[in-house]
Amino acid sequence: MPTAKERECVVTSIRSLPAALEVAIVGLTEEQLDSPGGEGEWAIRQVVHHLADANLNFFARTKWILSEERPVLKLFDREPRTRLPDATQSSVQASLLMLKGLHERWVILLKSMPDSAWNRAATHPDLGDVTLDDLLTSFAQHGETHLEQIRQTRQR
Repeated sequence: MPTAKERECVVTSIRSLPAALEVAIVGLTEEQLDSPGGEGEWAIRQVVHHLADANLNFFARTKWILSEERPVLKLFDREPRTRLPDATQSSVQASLLMLKGLHERWVILLKSMPDSAWNRAATHPDLGDVTLDDLLTSFAQHGETHLEQIRQTRQR
């Protein structure tokens, strides 16, 4: 079971992701936003929009776990979503705005939860039983992975 300090790190990660993402893409041109990091990789624009999509799903999962008894979590296929017009053509600012508001609400929710809520469980179709602790730890790692992906693409 994670400690209160570890949980606070997760909440801090959720709070800071939108600002860190904004810093990671600051100054990029439209052409740079549309350049993939490598062969078969997503463009930075797609990564930003993927983070908005994924975080909406993580937030919904959080709410399901807190408001339902052992919900079954729905999976989504991220690849087709990254090819939709909203992920390839829309401004990254739209997703940054979504993330700022979403994460503000998410942090309020997480900080107001009793410790016992972190142990509430759901069924993940691939992983089996997962707790909110598990889910949010995974989320924090997901965000960091994509931030690093953007940073590496910028360096190239």
